[in-house]
Amino acid sequence: MKKDIEMMLSHPNLVALWDFQEGPGEARMSRGGKPYALQEGAGLVDRDNEGIFGPYSALLEEGKWFRIPREHIQDLNIHGENAQVTVAAWVKRRKKSNNECEFIAGIWNESNKRRQYGLFLNLSIWESGQQVCGHVSSVGGPTPGYRWCMDASIGKTEVPQGEWQHVAFTYDGQHARSYVNGVLDERPILNPYHYPGGLYDGGPDGADFTVGAVDRSQEIGNYFVGSIGGLVIYNKALTNAEMHQLACL
Repeated sequence: MKKDIEMMLSHPNLVALWDFQEGPGEARMSRGGKPYALQEGAGLVDRDNEGIFGPYSALLEEGKWFRIPREHIQDLNIHGENAQVTVAAWVKRRKKSNNECEFIAGIWNESNKRRQYGLFLNLSIWESGQQVCGHVSSVGGPTPGYRWCMDASIGKTEVPQGEWQHVAFTYDGQHARSYVNGVLDERPILNPYHYPGGLYDGGPDGADFTVGAVDRSQEIGNYFVGSIGGLVIYNKALTNAEMHQLACL
């Protein structure tokens, strides 16, 4: 299943690409532009002997995750009125012990109201469950009038377990869009999701960049359980054609 990593690295809007070939105890280093080191957040993260860009992927058991501290996120800190972002990942889900939503990657801290952008699975809002979700916030805190942030593009297709899937979302300053295997997973009102106003600027006290979990309810949770074979961030909202090409490389 080896993908054409060189094609991805040539994209002018690439911020970072992780191939997760490193072993337990090693920082997972990005390629393209500046190097970013994903540090293990709660002990050693093992490898799955099946990968996307090579023989391995990161195997996230429940409770395991990665982080880059705020002071080191640099160009991953995508924010502002005109901000654009794409988050895409190759994942293979496994069953977890609860039905909490599952965080793939982004800058999203609910405990301290420092939300910016985040790729999720299984957000249980707007009569949803098990789909790809692109969460965005211009305010950092909950959506006005609600207890939680309710602003997200949510598709209609359930993401299966035990199979490699390409999951992604984009935000272009006006709309968030969620994709499954390179295809816009359209759903009335929710995908594309109209959300003008840009992305929150958390400043120096903003959130970390995390993979596999977020800080919520004053503790780490919303774990993704399974394998992550690749993760890529762009500072542009990829077009439908570009997303299809990315998924098929």
